[in-house]
Amino acid sequence: MNYKELINNFITDTIDKDLESGKHKIIITRFPPEPNGYLHIGHAKSICLNFGIALKYDGICNLRFDDTNPEKENIEYVNSIVKDVRWLGFKFDEPLYASDYFDMMYDYAVQLIKLGKAYVDDQDAKTIKEFRGTLTEHGTNSPFRDRTIEENLILFQNMKDGKYKDGEKVLRAKIDMHSPNMNMRDPVLYRILHAHHHRTKNKWCIYPMYDWAHGLEDSIENITHSICTLEFEDHRPLYDWFLKQLKIYHPQQIEFSRLNLEYTIMSKRHLKLLVDENHVSNWDDPRMPTISGLRRKGYPPDAIKEFIYSLGVGKNDGYASIEHLEYFVRKYLNKNSKRIMAVLDPVKLIIDNYDENKFEEVEAKNNPEDDSLGFRKVSFSKELYIEKDDFMEDAPRKYFRLSIGKEVRLLHAYYITCTHVEKDSSGVVKKIHCRYDSKTRGGWSEDGRKVKGTIHWVSARHSINAKVKVYDKLFNKMNPYDSDQKNDFINNLNQNSLKHINNVKLESSMINSLKSEYYQFVRKGYFKMDKDSDKDNLVFNQIVNLRDSWKKHTK
Repeated sequence: MNYKELINNFITDTIDKDLESGKHKIIITRFPPEPNGYLHIGHAKSICLNFGIALKYDGICNLRFDDTNPEKENIEYVNSIVKDVRWLGFKFDEPLYASDYFDMMYDYAVQLIKLGKAYVDDQDAKTIKEFRGTLTEHGTNSPFRDRTIEENLILFQNMKDGKYKDGEKVLRAKIDMHSPNMNMRDPVLYRILHAHHHRTKNKWCIYPMYDWAHGLEDSIENITHSICTLEFEDHRPLYDWFLKQLKIYHPQQIEFSRLNLEYTIMSKRHLKLLVDENHVSNWDDPRMPTISGLRRKGYPPDAIKEFIYSLGVGKNDGYASIEHLEYFVRKYLNKNSKRIMAVLDPVKLIIDNYDENKFEEVEAKNNPEDDSLGFRKVSFSKELYIEKDDFMEDAPRKYFRLSIGKEVRLLHAYYITCTHVEKDSSGVVKKIHCRYDSKTRGGWSEDGRKVKGTIHWVSARHSINAKVKVYDKLFNKMNPYDSDQKNDFINNLNQNSLKHINNVKLESSMINSLKSEYYQFVRKGYFKMDKDSDKDNLVFNQIVNLRDSWKKHTK
């Protein structure tokens, strides 16, 4: 991808001015996820923006884990995030961690205490919240706000040494309890938490709050532009205040609107709830908006990136449609998927005038969009499978598929004419009989006659059994949180979001199908083999159907 052309927005305008003025010589950004869950497509916007900007300016983007909350974080999430960022195609040196800087953060907190800008508070969390006031009422100073610097230093050391219980004390910044910005009303910098950390083990029992850690991490790493989503805009004065008080290197924080996708939730906490309560199979369930779920479903990383960049970057929140995302998925798959024939709802078709002991191989293009992918051989025989809905016994006048007395083309093979059917005792068609024209091999008639209908097929004798999973939107409402009961998004789950198709017949060339390949099942959609599939149990996930509704909608 040409990131220099793809990424142009108000953030890059700022960066351009900084480079022109000589303020910076090299651009350094960062993507700083908390490892408390799997990344979702909303995070993909931040990943693509931060890493894309670094690529645009031949700079650096750090992958840094904000691992300051050990109760909710673990190495599984760390590994999943590393895998996701690399899968999207972005490179980085070894990941960095907030925990790398815990000693420095502690020393900076001591420095803030010595400046008279921080104090240890004995109030519990509920009282602190009450004392903060409201948007229309000033906060109230803590009774412990005027402790001496010496007393605060001793108490903070005792906090570090584990002499107090969880929640017994906190360290707070001393700013302004009358500030109209609630974030400036003596925010908590450290809380006591006797918890095992996945990297530092049991070394620490106090942990920094995000607002304290954020600016320090950026400063330590010499980040030039700290690019955040809009919810951090009100936190920027606090970010600036900390760095100004400490007189250390001061990056510039810039905010942008986050990605919201219709029929989707973007809360790791709520996505975890879906997993924990078994509404989905796991974080990588293909119905989930997680990057791992999109990967398992078969979404190509380049299609996701092209979607992200097509949205642009602004300051106003809005919703992108799933159809918009699927447009780029189809665009990529149309060029890069191997065409094969698969019958998802089979019925037997018998060619009565074809030799029972004969079989042949017909040639089929692997991808009409790319001649370099060549041809494949597909087995053809007397007995085939076709789709049940490609036959209608009493067809209307404009029905161009197979019916009694009507001629159609078998894709890549011959013209056939239906003669009669066999039914079971309940009147259901079990076998369709036809005759073929041996002079129409390849699907073309020597006498120049044409047929309007073309259907796909699979040789019954050579078919490969498989299963297919077809996915629909996970939620019934465009905004899943739109409910009579606040945040009762579970009630808006689509109970029909997954359909299992178990009796699928694949063409013979799929004997060596690969998990890394993208496939277009002709006339059915795009598919990818599921990660849990094996040679004795082939399972394919539908990536997206063939119909493109977004392009029509935007015309």
